[in-house]
Amino acid sequence: MTPDKKPYYIKYETPKEVSEAAYEVLRQASRTGKVRKGTNESTKAIERGMAKLVVIAEDVTPPEVVAHLPILCDERKIPYVFVPSKDQIGPAIGIDVSTAAAAVLDAGEGSQILEQVTQELSRLKKSA
Repeated sequence: MTPDKKPYYIKYETPKEVSEAAYEVLRQASRTGKVRKGTNESTKAIERGMAKLVVIAEDVTPPEVVAHLPILCDERKIPYVFVPSKDQIGPAIGIDVSTAAAAVLDAGEGSQILEQVTQELSRLKKSA
C-alpha cells in the first residue's frame, strides 16, 4: 500500500502525537489495567460494551480484517484511534508479535492519557 493511499475504513487522519499517546495508553493499560489483544478479542470487547478505547492499525492486509471495527465502535459510541503500524501495537501491549487491533478495557495508570486521547479524537471526528 502506498503511503498516500489510506485504506477505505480510515475515516480521519490521526496526528502523530495522538498515535503516540494511544501507544502509551496501551503500554500503561497492559501493565496496570486490562487490554484485549487482536481483532477478535477487540470485537468482543466492543460488542459487550467493555472497551474504553480501540486502537486499530492502518497497515493491515487485507483491510477487511479490521474494517468492521470503526462501524461497531460508532454504533456503541466507543472511541477508536488509527495508528500507523500493527508492528507497534504488539510491543506496546507486551507481546512479541504484531497485532491489527487492541482494546483497552481498563486504562489503569494510563487513565489520564486515555481521557486526553478521547477528547482529541472527538475533536478530530467533528472536523472530519
